[in-house]
Amino acid sequence: MPQSLVQNYVHLVFSTKGRRPWFQSEEERQRLHAYLAGACRNLECPAFQVGGATDHVHIFFALSQNARLRDLVRDAKKESSKWLKREFRNAKDFHWQSGYAAFSISPAHTAKLKEYIRTQMEHHKKVSFQEELRRLLELYEVQYDERYVWD
Repeated sequence: MPQSLVQNYVHLVFSTKGRRPWFQSEEERQRLHAYLAGACRNLECPAFQVGGATDHVHIFFALSQNARLRDLVRDAKKESSKWLKREFRNAKDFHWQSGYAAFSISPAHTAKLKEYIRTQMEHHKKVSFQEELRRLLELYEVQYDERYVWD
């Protein structure tokens, strides 16, 4: 085949350090989500949906054949952390958690995932981030040790 054809859909989730609820206002969340979408686009990994709650984000994007997942996560966290500290006076000591969770997504599930990410604030009125992440890890059959999941 003379060309490489790739379509890798990824659902990425990461939290603020200690799950501290940094993003209280809708405006803050919208600005952060737009920034993260732009960061993904700049890294050749277009985001289809970015959302989250006061203490974490979800990013649904296409992983470019030229990108490595860990590099994308590292760069998106680093750049958004610097941006947050510049844009919001109260964010001088802001940090993302060191880890992340990422799951491959079937094209058949993209519409449902977009809706799930869009409704995060409503979802988290009933379910904590920890409960949500445990459920995702079990759904995608990811082996994990609870002692090392939270920081």
